[in-house]
Amino acid sequence: MLADIKGKRVLVTGSSTGIGAAVAAGFAAQGARVVIHYNASQREAGTVVDSIVAKGGDAHAIQADISTTAAADTLVGEAVEALGGIDVLINNAGAMIKRAPLAEVDDALYDRVLDTNIRSVVMTSKAARPHLRDAGAGVIITVSSIAARNGGGPGAGLYAGAKAFVLNFTRNMAKELASDNIRVNGVSPGVIMTPFHERFSSPEWIETQRKTIPMGRIGTPADAVGVFLFLASNAMSGYVNGQTIELNGGQYMP
Repeated sequence: MLADIKGKRVLVTGSSTGIGAAVAAGFAAQGARVVIHYNASQREAGTVVDSIVAKGGDAHAIQADISTTAAADTLVGEAVEALGGIDVLINNAGAMIKRAPLAEVDDALYDRVLDTNIRSVVMTSKAARPHLRDAGAGVIITVSSIAARNGGGPGAGLYAGAKAFVLNFTRNMAKELASDNIRVNGVSPGVIMTPFHERFSSPEWIETQRKTIPMGRIGTPADAVGVFLFLASNAMSGYVNGQTIELNGGQYMP
């Protein structure tokens, strides 16, 4: 068990399924107290909470559509109330919404993709900042994507651009918040088999991607957990700030 993770108060956005769910469970297994955030997946969030509690952990589920500023503020406030503060914020919530070539992009899709992937990160981080500062050694971890590096697949231009924003915003927050003793880093997953790819990617596309990965396999949510724990641990990464770790089996090497 990581001694400096035990007892930490952790908010993981978008943690009812996929990487977020695995990461929340991973922190709970290390003795952290966690808030499971969800938007529409209430049943799945409840399953994550029940699993953590059944193993002796401390978890709470909170619903919020954090594509709006008001909801991001409310989520952080409710998480602080449930946990008594926040030590670690993991900005995992995000979605492609749908694949759309440029000719099919309209204002509604533009707003939805950017609000879901950018506004959620900016406003949740803003709301959490004073609580992370009060914690004394706060941590923010953002989730970007390999799409931020390579432009994304067909019809993923808005999503890839939004994730590139997240990657660079991570660097800026790392500079600005260091004076508050808050470290900010990111994780950039490659092809991880989650409901995201089950929804947006065909088996043929997945197999094509697998063949480009030196490790020869698609990632799993469990593969992501250790990276988040490392970045949240001041004992292990206390001098790591403003970095985004690529998690892709060697598919992309910056």
